[in-house]
Amino acid sequence: MSIKDALLPEWENEINITRRMLERVPFEKADWKPHEKSFSLGRLATHVAEIPGWLTMTLTTNELDFAAGGKSNKPASKEEMIQLFETEVAKATALLLEATDEIFQSNWTLRNGEIIYFTLPKTVVVRNWVLNHIVHHRAQLSVYLRLLDVPVPGVYGPSADES
Repeated sequence: MSIKDALLPEWENEINITRRMLERVPFEKADWKPHEKSFSLGRLATHVAEIPGWLTMTLTTNELDFAAGGKSNKPASKEEMIQLFETEVAKATALLLEATDEIFQSNWTLRNGEIIYFTLPKTVVVRNWVLNHIVHHRAQLSVYLRLLDVPVPGVYGPSADES
């Protein structure tokens, strides 16, 4: 079995779960934070929506250098945030479907100028830095929803709101 064929069902499952979570975000409360050190609801939801683009970056480049700067998405509505997510998912899924084992076995580096955080095979980067990262921030988002009394969708089974 190819690496892409092993990753694809997990990718599709996590994307579907993430979509359901993002659809519940009350974007009119985008500035709300559970704590002063926390991301705002809007920033966290946008971050979750952006992460599928990291799969694209991982498969098409050999590194990310924070010192080079980058863009920050600031959707004005839930619809714009979900469109960002869907656009990133479509690009990433198309690349995943075409990715070869050779691509997955090549290395990818995360750095900040001369400081190297890691260099790992792209297979590991996809699992740890992309998929696990989506799961991590999506879980944070579910706590935000709970604190705002928004029904939380089921993730790996029904939630307390979907019994």
